[in-house]
Amino acid sequence: MEMFKTIAKAWKIIDIRKKIIFTLLMLVIFRIGSNIPVPGINRTYLAQAMNTDEGLFALFNLFSGGAFSNFTIFALSITPYITASIILQLLTIAIPRLERLAKEGTEGQKKIAQYTRYLTVVLAIIQAIGMSVGMFRQALINTDFFSVAVIVLVLTAGTAFLMWLGEKINESGIGNGISLIIFGGIIARLPSGIHEMWVKYTEGTMTFVSLALFVVFAVIVIIGIIEIQQGQRRIPVQYAKRVVGRKMYGGQSTHIPLKVNQAGVIPVIFAMSFLQFPLTITYFMSADSSASMWITKWLSPQGSPGVWVYAVFNVILILFFTYFYTAVTFNPMEVAQNMKANGGFIPGIRPGKATVEYLNKVMTRITFVGAVFLALVAVMPTIVSQYTHMNLHFGGTSLLIAVGVALDTMKQLENQMVMRNYQGFLK
Repeated sequence: MEMFKTIAKAWKIIDIRKKIIFTLLMLVIFRIGSNIPVPGINRTYLAQAMNTDEGLFALFNLFSGGAFSNFTIFALSITPYITASIILQLLTIAIPRLERLAKEGTEGQKKIAQYTRYLTVVLAIIQAIGMSVGMFRQALINTDFFSVAVIVLVLTAGTAFLMWLGEKINESGIGNGISLIIFGGIIARLPSGIHEMWVKYTEGTMTFVSLALFVVFAVIVIIGIIEIQQGQRRIPVQYAKRVVGRKMYGGQSTHIPLKVNQAGVIPVIFAMSFLQFPLTITYFMSADSSASMWITKWLSPQGSPGVWVYAVFNVILILFFTYFYTAVTFNPMEVAQNMKANGGFIPGIRPGKATVEYLNKVMTRITFVGAVFLALVAVMPTIVSQYTHMNLHFGGTSLLIAVGVALDTMKQLENQMVMRNYQGFLK
């Protein structure tokens, strides 16, 4: 209800209403482009080849809102940009020059954003070549250099356009552009998913109990995501009083908000990429080959006992990547040094090494809660599918991304309303 109240209040403000309308128009353009086919593709063969929802195909299709399976101009979606952003974030730790840029404020961030754009185009070209020459080669009507070059160019241009679209939403819309594009793709598949389940229910292939179990699963996951995404541990910080000249500074109390789910949805995506890579390889093998049958039996969510092997490895990988990505994005030593430099300290904890150890201990404990939650969200659809024989196209990962983006967007709207009211008060 609070979300709808926030949207209603924002709609009454002319400036923010224009931003909302602009954002919606950009998302409409995204959805129109998601239905424009790439030229030179045999649609009949493509429909047969994409009659699956496993492997990396499922991951790409999730982010593209179905554009990948239809091989449209936005088939690559925004995944090259996400990959480039993660690579630059990791390189910031490894390369001192990038680390210095990250600490230079706005100008440094602009430079890193520029590098991210260049890397996005490079990755898009590589992925487009891989899809055209390798994955979908048999779907090409003509395999000459010009035809392949046109397809690669169209796919790369589609990703570049989406990147530009996301930046325009940040500049002239309500912000959170890239995430909203992913959100739009996920939500676009919701009506077809609901219609498919309703058809199965009316035809008798799905029982009322299965349908009710899915609804309960969705509600529990949404509530859990909201609680975990909003959850944080607030570490109290006290700043000592100090006299500079004739003025006294400090003396106030504040806190460090440590999020329970610091890593977001990144660990789930990484784990899914690792686990579904073997399934993707089977698409290039004969269905009767021993290797394909072994992978399907032992590593596939549809295999037996593969479904349980898949679930166990999924949990292990999510736990690992959650801790890994949290360690990358949160540096206790840097936080402790900044506090010490500004005369701050945690009550009862000595500044320096003791503060670093305390922050590490607290972060390790709350990260475990976030990691277990992510693992449950990722594994629950597999378990529900196993016992209800439902193919959940709108699973835990989709809900995690969609609800997370919705919460972030609401915060963006609230912040813009607060800033606008604050400026009006000063006037």
